[in-house]
Amino acid sequence: MNIQAPVSHASAPTTILPCHISVRMHCQTTAEAGGPCCGLLAYALSFFPVKGLVLTVLQRRHLLATLTSVAGSAAMGLSSARAQAPAQSYGAFLDSVRTQALAQGLSPSIISQALALTRTPNASVLKLDRHQPEFTLTWAQYRDRVLPESRFAKGRSVYAAQQPVMSPVSARFGCDDRAVMGIWGLESGFGAHDGTYSVIDALATLAYDGRRSAFFRNELMKALQILNDGDISPAAMLGSYAGAMGQAQFMPSAYLRYAADGDGDGKRNIWTSEADVFASIANYLGKSGWQVNEPWGQEVTLAKVLDKAEIGRTRQRTLGEWMALGVRRADGGAFSRRDVKGAVVQPDGPGTQAFMVYRNFNVIRRYNPSDYYALGVGLLGTGIVSA
Repeated sequence: MNIQAPVSHASAPTTILPCHISVRMHCQTTAEAGGPCCGLLAYALSFFPVKGLVLTVLQRRHLLATLTSVAGSAAMGLSSARAQAPAQSYGAFLDSVRTQALAQGLSPSIISQALALTRTPNASVLKLDRHQPEFTLTWAQYRDRVLPESRFAKGRSVYAAQQPVMSPVSARFGCDDRAVMGIWGLESGFGAHDGTYSVIDALATLAYDGRRSAFFRNELMKALQILNDGDISPAAMLGSYAGAMGQAQFMPSAYLRYAADGDGDGKRNIWTSEADVFASIANYLGKSGWQVNEPWGQEVTLAKVLDKAEIGRTRQRTLGEWMALGVRRADGGAFSRRDVKGAVVQPDGPGTQAFMVYRNFNVIRRYNPSDYYALGVGLLGTGIVSA
């Protein structure tokens, strides 16, 4: 569909209005909804003068951009943690995990190797989980920090080397390179930052901690199942402090649903096999409804300020109807397809950067339910692949 790719973020307006999001050093909320836990925060640390940050909440996915304040919930979480001290020793807890895993038919040897990686609750994991500093971040600030020109430059270099592997894999799983590159870049910096925590140790610690023990225990059991399947060794199963794994930053439950074998070796290795990483991301998006060869969105100009009720990803109109309201492509030209439906997204409010978004924008949000994240993925991927 010839609708025109979005222009570079470098030309975006710099006006910042008081339209903020609350960002926390946390990624469990979206993980608890069943999807990959975005690793962007770990990579984004280099751009922020704080020790850590991982965004939090919406409906299903995590990372640098949520639309609601969670200060109250953070305080409640800390109180809950103090009120729900584990009633059993850590050793007894691990024994119960072992018993459950054996009852599920998992290998005694694999279980022993895995649980040997966690002897006591990991203090670093608990600190990151419990201490979640909050601050506000506008789209303009997010864009400038997460989409520096250096990331585009690195992405183009990486893509030049990986395109012969990525393109056939993306196509096989019903996606395209733009989306895969965008997500790979934001989740792990094109594979450079995929986590250093033992996933078993992190998940066991959080399952024992008591605040979300049922969720993390379930993820721990699924991690043991992955090990039992032989895709990765216990010691090599690394990820974030909350258990998001590998270059795609999948939680174990998401891994079992979407991880795919891209290189044909019979394993789904999202840690060190680029082909498997590409296949897994593409498979996730393909199964979420990705429309091949269709755009995710594009930057637009507005001839007049649109009413607040007219903007937002659910406020769809045909491009012909939007043009009647003064919406044009970023270069001022008319859209080539008047019948296509889209919605105008303006994250920082009237007078600031605006985008026309299409069906694939909402598919990206299945990976992380944040407009900021979806815009970041779209702009990064398009800026790399279409350069």
